Order: sequence, then C-alpha cells, then structure tokens
Amino acid sequence: MNDIAALEQLLLERSVRRGDFVLASGARSSYYIDCRLTTMSAPGMVLIGRLGLAAIRANGWSVDAVGGLTMGADPVSYAIAAASAHAGSPIDAFSVRKEAKAHGTGQQIEGNFRAGASVVVVEDVITSGGSAERAIAAVTAARGQVAGVLAVVDREQGGRQRLEAAGHKVVALTTSSRLGLLGN
Repeated sequence: MNDIAALEQLLLERSVRRGDFVLASGARSSYYIDCRLTTMSAPGMVLIGRLGLAAIRANGWSVDAVGGLTMGADPVSYAIAAASAHAGSPIDAFSVRKEAKAHGTGQQIEGNFRAGASVVVVEDVITSGGSAERAIAAVTAARGQVAGVLAVVDREQGGRQRLEAAGHKVVALTTSSRLGLLGN
C-alpha cells in the first residue's frame, strides 16, 4: 500500500464520523473529519510528514517554515518539520494563535518564524478556507511570505477556490471525494 492509500485508510478508520454536525464554517454536514485523531497518531505523523514534505518539494516551494492556526495545523506542521530533518533539509515549524497573547512578548505567531521568512501555511481540513486565511493574515502582518497552502484533507466545499482566488496555491494530500464522502 502506498503512503496516500495508507493515509486515506487511517483517516477513514480514525477520523471520519457520520451524523449531523455543524462545522467551524457554520455549515451543516452529514460527516465530520476530526483529523486530529489521525494527525496526532504515530502512524499518521509519519505519513503526513513524508507526504507533506514531498508535496512541498513537488511544488517547488523553498521555505523556511511551515505552520498554521493552532490547534489543527500544529501536528501537521511538526510532522513535516520532523520529516524534513530526517531528510537532511530542515524546515522549521510555527503556530499561529487565534489572537495575540496579552502577556510576555504579545506575539500571535509562536515558534520558528521571523519577518521575511518564506512559509507554507498548513491546515488539517479545508472547508471554507477561513482558518488558512486567518493564518495567512497573521503571517503577512508579521512580514512573512506565503509560498502556498497545504492541507491534509480538502472537503471540496469552496475553501480551495476561495484561497486560490486570493492568489494562494493550495495543495491537498487527499479530498472528500477520494475518501468516498461526497454525496453523503
């Protein structure tokens, strides 16, 4: 079994739930993808690290760091950073807080990010694209450059198109269609 097939099987086994759900975007859905059950698992981290790093390389993105809105993006970022270190070409990770903290340095972006850095914004699941937009806004406000957006799953509900319309290339490791979820 190849890495994509293994990731999709893991997502279906661990992360996909059926029922009646309200998503972060406010939309209702007959399925929910709690990607964290996969992204925070040992086999999921290994697969996502390898696949995420391969996607970054395949798209020619030369970046200093990967990160996104906490908490969904955190394990994805860390997995890619770890895989990059093992591959001998380290890419650091960072997290974007939902809002700047009110104490200490008052930063909204934590970890290995600096002004001028080229980054890939990561997501666990893209639905409307709102979380990625918030992370992109924080990165650009801190004078970072966004090379692209990488998601584990694209729910194919307009988020990719919204981000691409704003000028950001979006790559997803898999989609709701590939998982057999559309129309459900």
